[in-house]
Amino acid sequence: MFKAFAVGASAFAALLTSSPAHAAPAPGPSDDMVIDVVTANGSGCPWGTADVSVSPDSKAFTVTYSAFTAQVGVGATPLDFRKNCQLGLNVHVPQGFTYAIASTDYRGFARLERGASATQTSFYYFQGDRQTAKSKHNFSGPLDSDWQRTDTIGIGSLAFLPCGEQRNLNVNTELRVNAGWSNTRKTTSMLTMDSTDGNLDTVYHVAWKKC
Repeated sequence: MFKAFAVGASAFAALLTSSPAHAAPAPGPSDDMVIDVVTANGSGCPWGTADVSVSPDSKAFTVTYSAFTAQVGVGATPLDFRKNCQLGLNVHVPQGFTYAIASTDYRGFARLERGASATQTSFYYFQGDRQTAKSKHNFSGPLDSDWQRTDTIGIGSLAFLPCGEQRNLNVNTELRVNAGWSNTRKTTSMLTMDSTDGNLDTVYHVAWKKC
């Protein structure tokens, strides 16, 4: 299920952390960027349950999950309260350019009983880099609806892959549900990024910079 995807001119606007930006993002290169999904590990993305695709306008790429649900209560196992997925992306950058993550749109579904809570946490970093971008979103019950959260990085805070270097981009996402004082013997609380209906994808937007 995992394969290389060509990303066209402006495609990659939201994914990284390395050295601070010193210039405004540039128009994208004319050559395609290619993304190889090297690894997909974690309880939230068993093999064959996560996919990566590029938008038709080549301004973003999307990660679609089909088995990414954390839950507690009826029907849940003791380990289901936490699910995670780490993707290793080998990004082939056209010559003369580098890129950074500019923003990310997270989408999912939450059903939380009164007294329950949940968190969605994501980390982005280049392989071998100590600097990590982190985002965390909190949810509280009662809640029963789709959800969307967006993280946006200002131009002055964008962090680009050092020019000329080839490192995997790691994207690590975690879902966690806390039962709190909800009645887990009669109810189930869950937080999901499962996009089996095709509408709950996670979208990453990319910024380019000339080297």
